[in-house]
Amino acid sequence: MRGPHYPRPRDARLSVMKSALLAMAAIPLFAADPSGTWELIMRGGQTVSANRTTVSVKDGKYEFLLMGMSYRGTADGERIRFTCTDGTRDCGGFTASFTGETMTASGNLDGIPMEWTGRRPAARPGTPSRHEFVPSTFYRQFSADTAPALRIFPGDTVHTTTVDAGGRDQNGERRVFGGNPLTGPFYVEGAMPGDVLVVKLNRVRLNRDTAQSGDQVVPSALNPGMLRDLPRIKEFDATWALDRAVGVGRLKNPTPKLQNFQVPLRPMMGCIGVAPPAHQTFRSGDLGDWGGNLDYNQMVEGVTVYFPVNTPGALLYIGDGHAAQGDGELTGDALETSMEVEFTVDVQTNVPFFRPRIESDEYVMFSGVANSLGEALQAATSAMSRYLATRYGLNPAEAGVVLGSSMKYDIAEVVDPRVHVVAKLSKKVLEGLKAQ
Repeated sequence: MRGPHYPRPRDARLSVMKSALLAMAAIPLFAADPSGTWELIMRGGQTVSANRTTVSVKDGKYEFLLMGMSYRGTADGERIRFTCTDGTRDCGGFTASFTGETMTASGNLDGIPMEWTGRRPAARPGTPSRHEFVPSTFYRQFSADTAPALRIFPGDTVHTTTVDAGGRDQNGERRVFGGNPLTGPFYVEGAMPGDVLVVKLNRVRLNRDTAQSGDQVVPSALNPGMLRDLPRIKEFDATWALDRAVGVGRLKNPTPKLQNFQVPLRPMMGCIGVAPPAHQTFRSGDLGDWGGNLDYNQMVEGVTVYFPVNTPGALLYIGDGHAAQGDGELTGDALETSMEVEFTVDVQTNVPFFRPRIESDEYVMFSGVANSLGEALQAATSAMSRYLATRYGLNPAEAGVVLGSSMKYDIAEVVDPRVHVVAKLSKKVLEGLKAQ
């Protein structure tokens, strides 16, 4: 009878080697799989840009698309070497190193040295949160260079307060110098350039009983001759008493002719916007396609506002509360007061953006900001036309019929560096159209 079989020494070595190779084949090439979504910052050529991309694995190669160019990489030890093509030619390449949550890389693009850093999108810690934010610092500029006051996630709600245009809080105490001081900025995790930030104003409420307004129509709204001939009025008190219970405002010390004059209160936010593109900084009195000092009296509780994301996190600012304001903010200062505000944010990806959009229960509205009323009207009308073409598939003739029969315009702002005109269509009119 043959005894038990024992492998010869060479057979044993081969068996061990085979087991090791099988084990190695089961281990990923990198400690952390580079595939998936990344938020990238590119620096070089005297520029900085931020983008989102997704790395995938195909035929043993790592691939992704970025800024219209295709990148394909091959593993080289602990790194991946990527080459770039724009579809017709090679345009550079770089070498990347990955950890679990970060990526660093260097190389060139069209011969220009570049450095890349990347991170995985932050993961939400459970369900959407409600944040109680008490501001201690206020800013008088819209900028990407300001450190976030609070980091939040899409779906989160923030409850906070704002000071008035002169820097006074709900107790009438001056907290900061005037000039439309802003609360924020709020960094929205996952928001990247090319996305759309959605801001729902859940609550816009007065939190004190006084306001201050201007008392003379601004020169930009008057004929030069009339402006020249207007008498100067001295010792006029433009302080307002706000009766929150009844919902009206009256001058605190009215002249005899204004003794019975009162206005309905309709709290609104004068300033709301995100960081401008290309690392520009604008003072809080300015406005543009990024929002800003829009001073539109329909920016009230219940509306939803859409802004372009120009920098990672969007950086949302809010301030300049008004107890009431007529169209155009003709005296330069509406009924300026502090405010209690609550808003909820969301982020939309892969959707077209034209200009800031405002939606109420009744209207879809587009902002047009420019250097004159005519140019602002053109900008707002063009944005609404593109919206009809994109959302409803209307051709120019069809869009013309809708706009020609149903368009409404509001002159929102005429006193700041630029003019703001809003084009709006009733949602009842749009019910007759089929969204694509």
